[in-house]
Amino acid sequence: MDDLGAWARPFRLDVGQGELDDLAERLDRVRWPDELPGVGRAYGMPLGEVRELARYWRTEYDWRAAEARLNEWPQFTTTIDGAQVHFAHIRSPEPGATPLLMTHGWPGSFVEFQRIAGLLTDPRAHGGEAEDAFHLVLPSIPGFALSGPTTETGWEFKRVARAFGVLMERLGYEAYGVQGGDWGAAVSRELGRIRPGNVVGVHLNLLPGGGATEEPRPEELAALSAGERERTVASWERYRVWARERQGYADIQATRPQTLAYGLNDSPVGLLAWIGEKFAEWSDPDCPLDRDQVLTNVMLYWLTGTAGSAARIYYERAHADYYGQPAEVSSTPTALADFPRDNFVPLRHIAARTDTIVRWTSYDRGGHFPAMEVPELLAGDIRAFFRELV
Repeated sequence: MDDLGAWARPFRLDVGQGELDDLAERLDRVRWPDELPGVGRAYGMPLGEVRELARYWRTEYDWRAAEARLNEWPQFTTTIDGAQVHFAHIRSPEPGATPLLMTHGWPGSFVEFQRIAGLLTDPRAHGGEAEDAFHLVLPSIPGFALSGPTTETGWEFKRVARAFGVLMERLGYEAYGVQGGDWGAAVSRELGRIRPGNVVGVHLNLLPGGGATEEPRPEELAALSAGERERTVASWERYRVWARERQGYADIQATRPQTLAYGLNDSPVGLLAWIGEKFAEWSDPDCPLDRDQVLTNVMLYWLTGTAGSAARIYYERAHADYYGQPAEVSSTPTALADFPRDNFVPLRHIAARTDTIVRWTSYDRGGHFPAMEVPELLAGDIRAFFRELV
């Protein structure tokens, strides 16, 4: 195990049996809602899907096996800016490996990286080259799961980025890469912006603010290539559907996270539906997610009681003084891995206004959780990007 000195405390998951028994009892006495016939997913997570997930959770899912697997990673906690920060630190067997900070999003956790960690830390064991190896740092965002709950206001993504910069300093990494999607993309981009002397490259699988959020003007479209014009129209159409049909969860978490927390903290099935819906809707159906991995992610929120705390990042961002302002320019080399079933269609001409885009690769499969859905594609893109930089 890494010797990190006095500033970090070794951490292992060791959930008491009483907590697991309580969960089982709650799953045994669910009070199920009714459902309109024939509506599919239009009104939310279908009753049959949630019943089946809850049945599997109660009767087949093995938390102890998941706990043991997570404990294979060296894990630690430390205090930064008044918050507990949990992180896994997985060093590569290759001494010349590049340090890489990978940040999850909502409703995820560091569990998202289970299928990709080995590909990145030990590429030779997976048919790759030693020079493509990474030392991985996988922190939990303050407020989320093992880094929660937070105990004060103000933990929006810029503060998280500053805290993770301190974490990398403490680990002794003077030059490193960053990677993320969802909130992890916002954190990674910001860390690259504020620490260009340390961050050698920013790799994203979601581009914050990089899509169309208003109807493109004719003169804007006329100035674009045919391909970018087509993408811009598609980006606007997908955003319109998002704003009309899928934005509600974010609006609730950005305005009333405390009210939501009562239900999510008290009902495991309520939490399962709230989080499970996003994994189901935001992923590529042709790249099915591992059910146990999704449930392990839900378990971390349940066992730590942090569904409400994690939701607060939406509130803090929406009430920050910078909210609604244009993104600040980042000079750090940035790559985007564009997966077709993600929530938005990113646009290169918009990204170029604020980001130094040096690599842009569009794939034919994958969605919002590529580390879970298509880990080989994501790992290959990360390797190719940093191979050009270091």
